[in-house]
Amino acid sequence: MNLFADIRGAVTDALNAMMAEGALPGGLDLSAVTVEPPRDAGHGDMATNAAMVLAKPAGKKPRDIAEALAAKLGSDPRITSTEVAGPGFLNLRIDPKAWAGVIAAVLADGPQYGRSDMGQGLKVNVEYVSANPTGPLHVGHTRGAVFGDALASLLDYAGYDVTREYYINDGGAQVDVLARSVYLRYLEAHGQEVVFEGGTYPGDYLIAVGEALKDKVGDEFVDKGEQYWLAEVRDFATEAMMELIREDLSLLNVKMDRFFSEKSLYGTGKIEAAIDDLKGKGLIYRGVLEPPKGKVPEDWEPREQTLFRSTDHGDDVDRPIMKSDGSWTYFAPDIAYHYDKISRGYDLLIDVFGADHGGYVKRMKSAVSALSDGRVPVDIKLCQLVKLFKNGEPFKMSKRAGTFITLRDVVDEVGPDVTRFVMLTRKNDAPLDFDFDKVLEQSRENPVFYVQYAHARVSSVMRKAAEAGIAHDDATLAATDLAALSDEAELAVAKKLAEWPRLVEIAARTNEPHRVAFYLYELAGDFHTLWNRGNERHDLRFFQEGNAAATQAKLALPRAVAVVISAGLAILGVTPVDEMR
Repeated sequence: MNLFADIRGAVTDALNAMMAEGALPGGLDLSAVTVEPPRDAGHGDMATNAAMVLAKPAGKKPRDIAEALAAKLGSDPRITSTEVAGPGFLNLRIDPKAWAGVIAAVLADGPQYGRSDMGQGLKVNVEYVSANPTGPLHVGHTRGAVFGDALASLLDYAGYDVTREYYINDGGAQVDVLARSVYLRYLEAHGQEVVFEGGTYPGDYLIAVGEALKDKVGDEFVDKGEQYWLAEVRDFATEAMMELIREDLSLLNVKMDRFFSEKSLYGTGKIEAAIDDLKGKGLIYRGVLEPPKGKVPEDWEPREQTLFRSTDHGDDVDRPIMKSDGSWTYFAPDIAYHYDKISRGYDLLIDVFGADHGGYVKRMKSAVSALSDGRVPVDIKLCQLVKLFKNGEPFKMSKRAGTFITLRDVVDEVGPDVTRFVMLTRKNDAPLDFDFDKVLEQSRENPVFYVQYAHARVSSVMRKAAEAGIAHDDATLAATDLAALSDEAELAVAKKLAEWPRLVEIAARTNEPHRVAFYLYELAGDFHTLWNRGNERHDLRFFQEGNAAATQAKLALPRAVAVVISAGLAILGVTPVDEMR
């Protein structure tokens, strides 16, 4: 059940009837007509913009359309009153029985309430984390991992066929640096003094890798030149780092469907195939780029390069895809990787990048547009930086990592559920302050606690019902006469429950899982308000002494709240709690 969608259906039916009767011109496009909660709850329960968006194409005044539409809707038993406001908005008030029907639907549908077929089974590839395999995941990767995983769950909930994918950046120079770093730890394991120079990685996490390499090859590589060990140590170290990364992801309950190796693109003809595809479309040429905007570097000189005509697909400048020595630029394998994703039949690609990849967005979008002939859209989400605080001070770096704060540091401090929820309390492109003290507070200011506390309160109510021998299973509560739920505070909760299916579709359409976290906080707030009013008024308490029917009706509402909170937390990857400790 989606009450907002049902009422929108009533609005469009009325508009179609008006077109058939000649009150409106035929053939009007109704796709922009919406039904949503009004900004001011005092204006009604729902509002439609129908008259505003149809006035110009219909050649009529908005208020005239709104008044005619109001007359049509007056016969709908779910709508108790209509009011034309301002230049032509139409506010609607909904019968309390319709809100009670929402509660019954939540209990009847259970975890399926709010699920949507909006995605229609379209195949979506969500690529996220994709960190260089050179060390443990840091706090920036943590935000990207949580965001990407929650987005994938949201899209699945909205009816898409989702693949979670990690792109292993193991084809560049950074893995050679990793191999040299591991080699130093290998020599250290053999008792030698070593110095980390040339950008090598000094983190303690490589000590065990060096020792494992010693266990595997003994002293075979000791004091040997790179030509004897670099390739083997690179593969060994990369696999060790990927195992570490998998362990880090598992701490957050993130499980990928697929790991794709950049290295698999080299020497296999895959890069060449992607570039040939662009060549066939006339998008690869030899040319000279303009100098960089702003101050031109002293060593800059114009030179002919192999370029991708990305400006034909919305980029600011064309992009080099081959260096002067004939080797590929870093952009070429990324083109090939997305060509591979397109060839796997995905209908939509989503890339989750770090904040430092903002300049990469247009070129990647242009590449996907060119490779798919505009058929496959790609949405690139940038996750902004996370600042960590503890005791009012910036959180210090981890010695284990060497230069940064790890995912493991964060999870060890507050646990995976708090980590995941807090990472979704801001939109992905907004900076996030993560205060270890505040996220563990038991107060309304802490959204994790506030939502979990609502679920725990419902669980305590249901335990009390069980102790009292009151039937409180979902089927029984769904079949209960809910007419007793008529107070403003009760209806506020029911109205918020009605918004859940609509919220899911909006969040999935915009690829914004933070909307789920915001919604859960609002739902918890409405529920806590009802709970507190019940402390003051006996008629709002969930247990009505001597009246089993009224008690079951009252119990239906918190139980429905728990169903939706559980569903929302599942999307976020957070486990609901039954009691606070």
